[in-house]
This record gives sequence, structure tokens and C-alpha cells, in this order.
Amino acid sequence: MAKLILPRSSRQSLTGLTALRKRCSRGNRSGVVALFSTSARQNGYEDTINNIKIGKHTRVIYQGFTGRQATANAKESIEYGTNVVGGIKPGFEGEHLGLPVLPSVRAAVEQLKPDASAIYVPGSGTVAAMEEAIENEIPLIVAVAEHIPLHDIMRVHQMLRTQSKTRLVGANCPGMINTQGRCRIGFMPLPFFKEGNVGIIGKSGTLTYEAVASTTRAGLGQSYGIGIGGDVIVGTNFVEACQVLVDDPYTEGIVLIGELGGRAELEAAEWIKDYRARTANPKPVIAVIGGITAPPGKIMGHAGAWCAPGEATAAEKIKLLEKADIEVVDHPEKLGERMKEVLAQQGKGRGSSNNTNSTTALGSGIAQKRMYHTARWRPRPSTSVPNTVSRSSYVQKRKLYIKQSQAFDILHARGILTGEPQPGVDRKMVAVSIDRSHRQPCIVASPTVQPEQTFSQAKRFPFAYGTDEGTSATLIDQVCTHLDISEAAKPSVAKLIKELVDLYMSKEAFIQVQVAKFGFDDAAFRSSKRQADIHALRDTTQEVPEEVAGEQAGMVYIKYDGAGTLGTIVNGAGLAMNTVDNIISRGGSPANFIDTGGKATSDTIKAAFRIVTSDPRVRAIFVNIFGGLTLGDMIANGILAAFSDLHITVPVVVRIRGTNEAKGLEIIRQSGLKLDAYDSFEEAVTRAIALADGTSEPDMPPGVADAKAE
Repeated sequence: MAKLILPRSSRQSLTGLTALRKRCSRGNRSGVVALFSTSARQNGYEDTINNIKIGKHTRVIYQGFTGRQATANAKESIEYGTNVVGGIKPGFEGEHLGLPVLPSVRAAVEQLKPDASAIYVPGSGTVAAMEEAIENEIPLIVAVAEHIPLHDIMRVHQMLRTQSKTRLVGANCPGMINTQGRCRIGFMPLPFFKEGNVGIIGKSGTLTYEAVASTTRAGLGQSYGIGIGGDVIVGTNFVEACQVLVDDPYTEGIVLIGELGGRAELEAAEWIKDYRARTANPKPVIAVIGGITAPPGKIMGHAGAWCAPGEATAAEKIKLLEKADIEVVDHPEKLGERMKEVLAQQGKGRGSSNNTNSTTALGSGIAQKRMYHTARWRPRPSTSVPNTVSRSSYVQKRKLYIKQSQAFDILHARGILTGEPQPGVDRKMVAVSIDRSHRQPCIVASPTVQPEQTFSQAKRFPFAYGTDEGTSATLIDQVCTHLDISEAAKPSVAKLIKELVDLYMSKEAFIQVQVAKFGFDDAAFRSSKRQADIHALRDTTQEVPEEVAGEQAGMVYIKYDGAGTLGTIVNGAGLAMNTVDNIISRGGSPANFIDTGGKATSDTIKAAFRIVTSDPRVRAIFVNIFGGLTLGDMIANGILAAFSDLHITVPVVVRIRGTNEAKGLEIIRQSGLKLDAYDSFEEAVTRAIALADGTSEPDMPPGVADAKAE
């Protein structure tokens, strides 16, 4: 069993302290873990929520300060008004951008007294940088890096659980911004933000940028933008971020950007329901949920965009959000005007003195929901064959699944017998996975394997990472009780669980036994070549060629079965999920899901065209780009290069929003090619579906609608 090992610097700083190891009374039920704070422990990680309240007062440092990305980001943030006070470069002391550079976080804490650290340390150094910031009790860490190995981030969270000084936002997130306090930590795209009254919390970067642009166009602006990130485990969730926004005097409405995977949206729904019950004048909440039509078992771009055993699908999340009277719209482009209507209905200027007859919490929710039904119908998952995905062996950007036969071989090597289910015997499900709410590994157990019952009957049993708690007699007995295992069978189940937990820890895996579905963290291999023996089992000749080509080009591509007449090219996983959702809800048949990345370039757009056009089913292509970090004119030039080099013959509909959108649309308009350009998503997706279905013909010369950017 793997143990939690202190970094060398932490071991040195804690030498001789009698509190080096203690039994934690909060969070960690029985595991013995190291205390990562040198101060006396009084509270817990939940007591660090207020550290998210950034503003003019926030003193920000950069870890990895002198790097190219950190330098460019710091220049922008300083110009915006962020109080950047210096940074760290290990082993170096000097000056950068006119600010002090210090050799360690400890030195920076002593000399600069920072309130927050933006971590821009590349590669595997991100985790070490986070650990160093936790050891030195920096109040807020914002980690933007993606592809951090899952077991590394679980170790970081076990550290966070043992202290009460440091709060984490991220990882794999665009960071956060407070417009009223002119403070940005991370890379939220500044051109779209306007001082205003809407707080936005999002898993997806591009969908969050869409929400920001929509509320700006509606004249509302934003108070806060908090990117919580799309990883499996995040440092700050919807509930924790909401607690900050409901207390913020500038925030009048809240937007949630969610997606499939985990329980964060459901927990937010319950928290908001309780908030409304105890608040006379609650702030309205509107949501967008991506991945409604995502095929079961697939990882949709983001490392956390997949459903573990017993988790709600995106469609089920929408139902539960609506049950809590939280309004859900189908596209973030609609958020601005809809929030404007809701705020107007509930009284201009929430909390004003003339609003003496505040709506009750329940009444407010009902009114908001009733108004929703005048909006466009939300996408629903399709049950028809054309919108399903091939179940052939598939490797995703962040997870490696091995064949069932290979999983059986691993079990046999550990002395675990396998066989066909016996007729008349109730089948049960056991998995070792991640409890995203507790930010810990867990055993998932369900007394049934029936899909319609698993969600309600599956139970999670979290355990402390790096301890023996996952194989303790107490926890195993709890699992057996839930599964209704007989006394005679308990020893066999105990052996099974112990072997599975050891496999999970030693091979950086997540495991479902009932179907012998073993998944392993791809990031551990990519970042540091760990678990090479497991990844040697991969056979790309058995995979979908387009999906392999997409991975080689740095993209995530999933080929869809069925008619597949409309190819898609989208930047950002959240926006790509939402795009496919909307195509299917409007009767279209997407050929693929593709995430070119939130920082798509002209080269990645060209590579995406090459892959999408290799599918003979494709009769039209829908390019949906929101330029947060991506430039609209650069994307437009990439599209023209693809037309020139790849000899594209099918019509293409391009929707460009965001940075340099007017330039991008003008380039498309002037091209003389078989291209339609829009900035409205509704018009663009309608046109693309019509072209793919053959119910409309491309204009010659190409038609251009609504090309002038607002």
C-alpha cells in the first residue's frame, strides 16, 4: 500500500515537532497523516473559503515568475490593477518586471507577505510548487496547469485537509477575477470583463468566457469570475464559491457553468435551496450544463468530464437543478438577457431599501422557473442509434482503459478468481474510484447493477489518501453491510477489496470490478513516465484512427456513429460538449466531438479540418470558436489555409465570438469561399444543420449574416 510521503522541505521544517503526526478529527476519519501546517490546527479546510475574496488588498506573487507565460500574464494583470508584489525563481534572487524575485516561497512569505500565489511552474513542478505554498501557509493558491496526475492531486488534497490556512482554486482552470477590486489571478481574458453585478462560476473555460461576454453585452457586467476547473478533483467547488458570491455586496445574480461528472452541481442545488429558504431576498441563479448527450463511459475533453459508477448524468443534473428551482438554459449566449429579465422582475437593484416586500425564497424560485418556459427548449439526450458512440477500445487524453481480458489477467495474478455470472444470482457492483465531494479516493458499492437503480443505490466510502484506511476492517464491514454480503462471504470480499485498493494506489488507477473495467491515469505516464508497464498494454491498431490522429495533434476527438452528416470543430471541451448537445437537440446528426483546446491556433484548426474531412459521411462542417485566449482573425486565417491546402468541398459555417471577432468575420466574408459567417450561435447552428441535412444549399457567393460584431 502506498504511503503519504512528506516533501523533503516539509520534513525539515517539521523536524522535532511533537505534532508531526496526529490523528485528524476532521475530514480524515481514522487515517494517520502528516500535519502540513506549522501553526496550531484549530479549524479545517472549509474555514479557508473567505480566502477567495480577492481585491485591491490582495498581494499576489507568481511561482515561476520569470517564465514566458508568467511574464506575459503578470504584465497584463499589473496593467489591469492587480497588486503583484513579486515572484519566485528557485535558487535565484534579483528583479523582474521591476519587482523582486526571491529563491523560495519561504523567502517570499517573509519579505513580501503575499495573500495569494499564481502558480506558473511548468510540467511536473506544479505539484511541488503547490506543496511548497501549502507548507508556507499562503492563503490562496491559484493553479492553472492542466494534466496534473490524479494521484498527485489527491496527495495535495490530503495535505490541504490537515490544515486551515491555505485555499486552492484549480487546478486546470483559468483562475479568478474580481472586477470591482481590479484583481486577476490566472488568465481570465480581460477584454470581455466589465465592472458589474453578475458572479460567474464555471468548470469550463470557454463556456465561462461565453457567459462573461453575454452578460457584458446585456449591460450587466460581472462582479466575480471564478474558474473552478474541469479536473476530477478541484480545490474549490460550486458551493464554496457560491458562499462568497451570496455575501458579496456587488453580486446581484449568479451563473453556474457545469457539466457531466461528479456531484458538484447537485450539491450546489441543495445548498442554494437551503440558502433560499433562509434568505428573504435571495440572489437568482441560472445555469448551463454541458455534456447532456455525452456517451456513457467517455471522457469529454476535461479530465473530470466523465461519470463514475453511481454518478448522475448531465441530463439527471438538469432535472435535479430544476427541481431546486434553478433555471437552466441551453447555451451561455442566452445568459445575459435572461439574467437581465430575472433581475428586472425581482426588483432593480437587489437589496434596495424600496424593496420592502421581498419575495419569499420559494416564491422567487417559482417565478424564475415559470419565466424560463418562454425560452428555447433545452437539449435532451437522444436515445436513437445515430447519436450514440462506438464502444470500441478507446484511449482518451487523460485516461487509459485496458481490455477486459487484460484486466482479468491482472486480477488472476493477484489470486482473484473471475467467471461468468450465475443465473438467478443477484449481481453487485464494486469499484474503487474518486469521491469528488470529499476530494479523496473511495470504494463505490451498489447492491444492484441495474442502470436505472445504480444512481440511487450506489454508496461511496471515502478513505484518506496515503493511509491504510481503505483496507481497514471497519470500512470493509461497512461496504459488506451495504452490499448485503453474508458472513461466510465476507472474507472473500475483504480480500477482493484489499487487492483492488492496492492496485488502485500502486498503479494510479480507477477500477470497476463488475465488468472488469480498469482505467489508469494517462497523465502520470505522460508527465513522468510512471506506470510504463500498464501503458505498454495499449494497442493503437485497435482504436479509431481519427481519434488517434486527434490525440497526436494535441486534440480530443470522439467519432460518433449514425448519419454523422455534420462535422464539428470547436475550441474548448465545455464549448464542444455544449455544441454537440445543441446540434442533437435541434435534430442534427454530429459526426464527432472535437476539442481543439482553449488556446487553439491556426495550425490546430487546420489539423482539425484534416481529421474531420477524412470522414466520408460529413456533408457540412460547423466551426464554433469563442476567442477568449484565441484570436478570431488567427482562426479565420487558419480556416482559409485549410481550404487552400486541403481542397475542402463541403460547405462550412463559421461562428466566431470573442477576441478580434470582427476581424475574423471580415476575413471570412471577404474570402469568396463556400463559407457562411455568423456571430450568433442560434443562427449559425440552424444554418449548419440545414446544410448537413440537405434542406438548404450554400449561397454563391457565400451568404454572410450578422457579420458585424456587437
